[in-house]
Amino acid sequence: MADEKNGSAAARKKAVASKAQPPWMKIPEPATRKLRVYALDPSAGNFVGNVMSMSIRWERNLKPGPVGRRFAVIDYDGANRCYYPPVDLNDYRILARNGLDPSESDPRFHQQMVYAVASQTVEKFEAALGRTIHWRRADRPAGQEKPTDPADDIWVLKLYPHAMVQANAFYSREAQGILFGYFRAAEKNQGNNLPGQRVFTCLSHDIIAHEVTHAVIDGIRTFFTEPTNPDVLAFHEAFADLTALFLHFSHKDALLDTIRKTGGRLYAFELTPDAAPVEGSASLGGASTGTGARLRAEAPVRNPLVELAQQFGQASGMGHGLRAALEERPDPGAMGKRVNDPHYRGSILVAAVFDAYFSTYLQASADLFRIYRAGGASMASPELPTSLATLLTETASKTADEFFQLCARALDYCPPIDVTFGDFLRALITASVDLRPEDDRGVRQALMQAFRVRGIYPDGASFFSEGALCWTRVPDWTRSPDPEALPPVAAEIEDPDSGERAQHELQFGLPGGLTREQKNLNGAILRAYAKQNAARLGFDDDPGLAPERLPYAPSFHQVFRMALDGRTRIDMVVELVQTRRVPFDKDYPEGGSFPLRGGVTLIIAAPDRDHYGHHIPPKVRFAVRKPLTGAEGEMREARQRRYALATGLANGDTGKDSHFQVDFGLLHQGV
Repeated sequence: MADEKNGSAAARKKAVASKAQPPWMKIPEPATRKLRVYALDPSAGNFVGNVMSMSIRWERNLKPGPVGRRFAVIDYDGANRCYYPPVDLNDYRILARNGLDPSESDPRFHQQMVYAVASQTVEKFEAALGRTIHWRRADRPAGQEKPTDPADDIWVLKLYPHAMVQANAFYSREAQGILFGYFRAAEKNQGNNLPGQRVFTCLSHDIIAHEVTHAVIDGIRTFFTEPTNPDVLAFHEAFADLTALFLHFSHKDALLDTIRKTGGRLYAFELTPDAAPVEGSASLGGASTGTGARLRAEAPVRNPLVELAQQFGQASGMGHGLRAALEERPDPGAMGKRVNDPHYRGSILVAAVFDAYFSTYLQASADLFRIYRAGGASMASPELPTSLATLLTETASKTADEFFQLCARALDYCPPIDVTFGDFLRALITASVDLRPEDDRGVRQALMQAFRVRGIYPDGASFFSEGALCWTRVPDWTRSPDPEALPPVAAEIEDPDSGERAQHELQFGLPGGLTREQKNLNGAILRAYAKQNAARLGFDDDPGLAPERLPYAPSFHQVFRMALDGRTRIDMVVELVQTRRVPFDKDYPEGGSFPLRGGVTLIIAAPDRDHYGHHIPPKVRFAVRKPLTGAEGEMREARQRRYALATGLANGDTGKDSHFQVDFGLLHQGV
């Protein structure tokens, strides 16, 4: 009887539980998850805002690791040959505390830190680009249904917080993730570290953001890791540095403190000391601080917002951060120095962008300073009223967001291969004009002048003016089309099931993404479109080309953005690429060859209707070409051959395309 009663009670409970809850009882899932991180790195200690709570997108099925849809943290210590227990961010004790407290000794916090900062970085890119980011996909040349190497498909990026004992961290295609090292600080000149203490690269906000950016760019532009000229790898490094630096300006507490200690001059390399030096302190206390001050509070501190990876640089004995936003002064001849050093060359591009950023910030805040001076205040004093410092903080943060968004969006306006700094300048100006035709607050002019004084000039531009630097819009397709015109993006495709051929337009899908069927259809349309319009696109149009030599589409992405008039603008960004093998020495073909690629980036507007309700098919708005044929193709071939021979790429197994891909582990070693 007891069993029967228990059974009936359980049945009643199950029946009650199975009833649908009324809508008012359903508790929605949170939109974000808060996690504690270092805004800079552990060496900054209690610097204002260094320990911060970061809001990232909520993941419902986040597993211990953390392991989610985008990232999988795998904490294997390569030196000690052990796995550290994975952190469960859904543990109620951790949720209630907004994550674990920052700790250099707890590997679970290290796991939390890499997951949080990596997520924030990707979310910043997605907000700027107007689409979901995906990682690198394996190359699928024309005529091949399957990828060249399926292992190149990265669906979830793996993060290894303690991968090696090495002063290094790098993105690796082979590992399908990012490997973070740890090392001992120098015994002397170790900065804000103990002599010989362990330094973890996975606890540097800058290093995490830098490496994730490499992975993001590799997913957007597959061939930007193929060094065809000195700017390619330098661009990769510079963009990763730009991302990490611009993220500094989203840390409001640290930004406010820096503005107060620089008098609003964010570009200053040093902050005002907390205490004014006492007269005669230089003679009394110089030996104790190394700065001529008796007290540590009297010593100036380097501005953490304009330096990258301070702990890493100091622990390596450099005495300062690894790199800085304005490391190189304006020098028109700088582009001719240390040509094959990607980090030095990249620092020139970083300095140009931040020169433009600080110029725009000063222009945007000029009225605030005028009002401040009109009240009788002196600009000689670095002290600022709280209200003014708060307004300047908002201005600096908003301007940094605008610059990062512009830089990220400019990636869509870059050619798919063989990128140069000049191409990036043209992409920046075009993206700005395309999205803000009139109101840009002087950003375009600031960029042009900052690039000009550093000797960065674009190829093919007739004048150094806004109109001349913009990529030319594709002319309308007419009965007697212009030589630069391109037809609407559509093609006659054979149905794989019925075998019937029919005309299909490019599919733009919904904001949630394209279906598998739409992706397959778009791939077929773009291959056919590239073949039919090969000559207009700058490709080899020889009808006798083997299938693997035909142009194809390595990637295509939907883009949803808000125009100034409030309407949603829908575009498709398409990469089309064609490859041929070229010998290093035409008289000695057995001496090896290199892949010479031609490519074009198409910005295609979604179908629309005119004023009369007539259908407007998908129209190519911009075509950013790097021709494989003609005079420009010959020039690019000769330049790439010279660069490959000068950098040793002609040695080794040149028959494999992977031979020409950068190894970020070697590129980052020792820097």
